[in-house]
Amino acid sequence: MKKALSLALALAFASTLVFAQEIAVIVKTGNSGYWQNVQTGCFVAQKELRAESPKLSVTFLGPQSESNVNEEVNIVESAIDRGVKAIVLAPSDPDALIPAVKAAKAAHIPVIIIDSLLNGPASNYASFLATNNDAAGRACAKEMIERVKAATGSDTGKIAIESYVAGVGSEIGRVGGFKDYIAKNSHLQIVSTQYSQSDQVQALNQVTNTLSANTDLVGFFGANEPSAIGMGRAIAQAGLGGKIVAIGFDGAAAEQGFIKDGTLQAICVQSSYNLGYLGVKYAYDVAIAHKKIPAVVDTGFLIVTKDNIDSTAAKNVLY
Repeated sequence: MKKALSLALALAFASTLVFAQEIAVIVKTGNSGYWQNVQTGCFVAQKELRAESPKLSVTFLGPQSESNVNEEVNIVESAIDRGVKAIVLAPSDPDALIPAVKAAKAAHIPVIIIDSLLNGPASNYASFLATNNDAAGRACAKEMIERVKAATGSDTGKIAIESYVAGVGSEIGRVGGFKDYIAKNSHLQIVSTQYSQSDQVQALNQVTNTLSANTDLVGFFGANEPSAIGMGRAIAQAGLGGKIVAIGFDGAAAEQGFIKDGTLQAICVQSSYNLGYLGVKYAYDVAIAHKKIPAVVDTGFLIVTKDNIDSTAAKNVLY
């Protein structure tokens, strides 16, 4: 079961000292601003909690890519083997992580699920913290319809989706909500859904090809940070900035730049900081302080546009 942690991208907040109380935060990858903002939230929570528990250690681990599910399973199993007090987990697959989470429960290690829902009984984990991805996807679809109408005078035309990893819980809710709202509230036709595997270069190439094959597209939805950044770059390189409605997801600096220059018209931004901060706080509460915690926590989202990007509300979630 034990695997060399050289397989993982390991970003440890703790020093090399051995602490008696470890909370292991295990995410889909460390290679994006989104997950680095989760890390920041974890670090702040650790600092606050050490005032009452000096032996507390928070470690932050993740595979090299979101598609490397087996690597994430190995990281969870290693955390169980070393007897951590709690695990905060963003599962990269809704099914593949179930056995590892069950193993943690059997070892009396509570698990806090963040970002993406894990399939199976909710009794396998202590709490679930995430954006309501279905609602967020629908909000993006509503924004798309309104902006296409404003640009063309109708709610007809072709649109495309650049998604990330098929089958991930957040993707199912987010893209599923987007598609359902589009189908029920407009005459827009979704002509393509592609998966970037959360790789910006792959997203750029896929969007470039989609734009070339569909010169009459009126809209594009980029469903997470790498997909939206790749989408924005492809649109800019094609000279279509401001000529096609482009809605992104997440709030990285590159996406903010695309909002300001008009390449993207809106981004739906989650509070990734809160996923890390509250994830560690609730893990501490249930595993160390032995407090009751909520079963589900909606961490919210905000639609950010050129009109509100400099607002306090936007600055609180952008990263």
